[in-house]
Amino acid sequence: MKRARRQRKSDKKKQFVDAEAWDEEVEEPQDTLAAEPDETGWKTSTAHLSGITRLVRLGAWALVASGPVFGVLALLGSSGPAQGVTEPVAAATPASQTGPAGFAELFVAAYLQAGQGTERELAPYYSGSVALSVKPGTRTATQSTVIASREVQPGYWSITVAADVTTQDDNGKAKRVGVQYFRVGIQTTSPAGAGGTAKSAAATTGYAATSLPAQVAAPTALQPGALAYESERGSSSTDPAVETARGFLSAYLAGTSELDRYTSPGTSLQAIRPAPYTAVKVTGVRDDSPSSGQQKVPADGTVLHQLVQVDATDQAGSPVSLSYALTLKSRAGRWEVASVDDAPAIRASSAPSAAPHITPTLDAVAITPTPSSS
Repeated sequence: MKRARRQRKSDKKKQFVDAEAWDEEVEEPQDTLAAEPDETGWKTSTAHLSGITRLVRLGAWALVASGPVFGVLALLGSSGPAQGVTEPVAAATPASQTGPAGFAELFVAAYLQAGQGTERELAPYYSGSVALSVKPGTRTATQSTVIASREVQPGYWSITVAADVTTQDDNGKAKRVGVQYFRVGIQTTSPAGAGGTAKSAAATTGYAATSLPAQVAAPTALQPGALAYESERGSSSTDPAVETARGFLSAYLAGTSELDRYTSPGTSLQAIRPAPYTAVKVTGVRDDSPSSGQQKVPADGTVLHQLVQVDATDQAGSPVSLSYALTLKSRAGRWEVASVDDAPAIRASSAPSAAPHITPTLDAVAITPTPSSS
């Protein structure tokens, strides 16, 4: 009986030891603990590997648990501006005067044509009360153009229109009065590309005059600054530079030959087609050479600037006076045209000056305006 009890106690103790061995992984006998070192010189054991496994598992669970936290932090970090980074600023689009200018030009033409009883024709341009006393059709703008524009404030423009005015008397006889100048205030609701302040390109475009036109004085007439052509060449046929200019302009205006005969290699110029003139006569040449008596072509690469006056005969046989600014370059003992310049060359720091006063006559109406017939 006692032996049976001792046996049961022994079995229970053995089971308890086996359970502890299961949880605590009791070390193997000494002969299996020591492992042979691997090729790297490290020694491993079952207990060591078990600890590493636990650490790896804990690290993995820590990463899983911290994932949402890292996601929130990343979202908050991306929503704020980066430190030290300047955000680009969109460049402001300057307002264009094209739309207001065109509207003002149409308004002035309609205003000159309108008269008593036809004031409604101005309604598309000006919605204010209008009462005209001039007879309709008395004045007409045969041609007009905008010569000045200024944005008084955003979306509000001051436009000056020059109109070549013709009047008609009671007998129907027309008389050219001359160029007159009218200033108009134009307000717009269009986007900047059409003169307004709207930021959207799809914004509604609209224009309105704020009053009837105001006739104003002509712009001040000016004398141009000094030109850079100081040497007078005349029109001598013995001057190589003059002969090159004569041959080139004859081919350019009258189609007498190909331009390649007179131009530098690589120069891209085209003659006027169809030729508007039948003949070209050089009446004067000025250039920037140091001496007007120079006849010999200088060394290759020398540049010469010319201002050439010509009389070109049109298809009806009438002479037409024209001026051309040319750049010539020397090559192989001859002058060749390198370019037809956009404008005559002026001396450095040369500015225009006020022209002498001209008494207004019918021949000078483009300088001093004639009062309106109304």
